[in-house]
Amino acid sequence: MASAMVKRNILLNPGPATTTNSVKMAQVVPDICPREKEFADIMRDLGKDLVEIAHGNVDDYTAVLFCGSGTLNIDVCVSSLVPENKKILILNNGSYSARAVEVASYYHINHIDLQLPTDRPIDLAVVQKALEENSDIAVVYCCMHETGTGILNPVKEIGALAHNVGAIMVSDTTSAYGLIPIDLKRDNLDFIMASAQKGLMSMTGLSFVIGKTKEIEKSAKYPTRSYYSNLYLQYSFIRDKGEMHFTPPVQTIYATKQAIKEYFEEGEKAKQRRHREVWETLWNGIHKLGFKTAYPKEYMSGLVVPVMYPKYSDGREFSFQKFHDGLYEKGFTIYPGKVEDVGMFRLCSLGAIYVEDAENFLKAAEEVLKKEDLMPDSF
Repeated sequence: MASAMVKRNILLNPGPATTTNSVKMAQVVPDICPREKEFADIMRDLGKDLVEIAHGNVDDYTAVLFCGSGTLNIDVCVSSLVPENKKILILNNGSYSARAVEVASYYHINHIDLQLPTDRPIDLAVVQKALEENSDIAVVYCCMHETGTGILNPVKEIGALAHNVGAIMVSDTTSAYGLIPIDLKRDNLDFIMASAQKGLMSMTGLSFVIGKTKEIEKSAKYPTRSYYSNLYLQYSFIRDKGEMHFTPPVQTIYATKQAIKEYFEEGEKAKQRRHREVWETLWNGIHKLGFKTAYPKEYMSGLVVPVMYPKYSDGREFSFQKFHDGLYEKGFTIYPGKVEDVGMFRLCSLGAIYVEDAENFLKAAEEVLKKEDLMPDSF
């Protein structure tokens, strides 16, 4: 069978994630024009499933599909959801929330860049103070899970603060959706966003925003800051024609249809438990090898292990590149950190990987560390 010939790599980077052979092979389909009704039906059903995964009611929430990477979602939400003469409050405690600040700056949108410590979850008292001091905030924005650090933010409580002042709550859930249970109503989330290649364990190219339908429709009257990335324009095309405004990622949509099927077959709780078990194995194993982690375990999402570069008593520097390359040759991919001036790398448990894979990685890591003379002194 062709699928058996696909080499399996273990991706411990924060996405794209390791996929199953069945998801890979789902892309091999007869050619089809994406304007056909058959394809429109697939997109409609896909949208409903995406809302269901976030425990949303399809009468209240809509999934709007886009062709692009996860950053496109940030562009869509920041450029589309801020009314005229209002502000967006961006809770900036990491590199991915900082990206929303960049988007707001490029569109010249009134915004507050509330810079917060990157080594801990968002402080609710600071958020409350900012809301009290700025009565013109219409949107509160934050990352649920800052993948650069692995820190999990209290979006439910932040959403409650936003709603208390009549603002909408927007959260970047790109590395949380399909990995950490999300309940849109319970968690006070008006808009979330994600991409197919992360928690759903599908392929790159399909991203989506899930939001309250009435709020999407209200945004039709907001300033138009983008053409391709306008939320209402894309929503109205899908609503009225069953099509994306522009060419969709056809094969990725077929792959994502299969990935969602496998998501429901595994089950939300079982999938979360698997990711957590992989993470625990990596967390414990990397400490046994003599490494230290960057942040307290209680701050962690259970998906990312932020590992500090070791310091050697003889003054030499840790070579991430040698460590990476040695592991890559053995079929494992690791990723550098995203915090400026902090020497660290990240191990993520996002994809179709299992405890056995994590254990094999740790064996391979020890082999590479010894071969390259990179073993931490404390080992």
